[in-house]
Amino acid sequence: MRFDIVTIFPEFFTSPFQHGILSRALQTGIASAHTHNLRDFTHDRHKTVDDRPFGGGEGMVLKPEPIFDCVESLGIAPKDTRDPARESVILLSAQGSRFTQSVAHDLARLDRIVLLCGRYEGVDERVNQLLCDRELSIGDYVLSGGELPAAVLIDAVVRLLPGALGNADSTRHESFGAADTGPGEDLPRSTHGAGGLLDYPHYTRPALFRGHPVPAILSGGDHDAIRKWRRAQALEKTRKNRPDLLASADLPGEVR
Repeated sequence: MRFDIVTIFPEFFTSPFQHGILSRALQTGIASAHTHNLRDFTHDRHKTVDDRPFGGGEGMVLKPEPIFDCVESLGIAPKDTRDPARESVILLSAQGSRFTQSVAHDLARLDRIVLLCGRYEGVDERVNQLLCDRELSIGDYVLSGGELPAAVLIDAVVRLLPGALGNADSTRHESFGAADTGPGEDLPRSTHGAGGLLDYPHYTRPALFRGHPVPAILSGGDHDAIRKWRRAQALEKTRKNRPDLLASADLPGEVR
């Protein structure tokens, strides 16, 4: 998979791309990431990328010309002829639909993604209308720009690509993962898929830490009991931290 990032701060991505799973995926060729400085596509000596909004109001708005020139230089097909199963142009902004694990799975099927990092008060809406396939937000809050959301999206998508993780089943068993109908021969006997819930609590050594022991059931060797306990804990954690997820979670025979 190839990522192209259009930004006025290309140096921002130096650090995120040098660590952990994302770094290994880029080094081994599972994915590639390329930054493009929007100011390189301006046509005035001040390299102006923004202007005042029509109709008045506070802040500045990113101009459409440099963004169009940059994206068109990348060889991406025009929006009306683009193959949505292969490539996508995405605007990152606070006005976008929410980026979720489900969206990450959809994007992981593509060959190429172009990410437009918004800045200032926003981006000329014609960029969204004429150039972009999606407008995404990583949460219900406002950031200074789209660089952090771009890094988050890339990390979330890359870890879903084949070979990115040491154990391919890891993404199935974590928060927001798919449901398992039974233990199955291909799954650890004590593991329970998230089924749209948050992940269950995890423990490691020491068994007793500052007077707090690991739940006894986890060291008892009863895989079926552990599996049921983990499911109950995941359900409880979801009720406490993200009750909104219960409406769409896979909960056969369970109380929401």
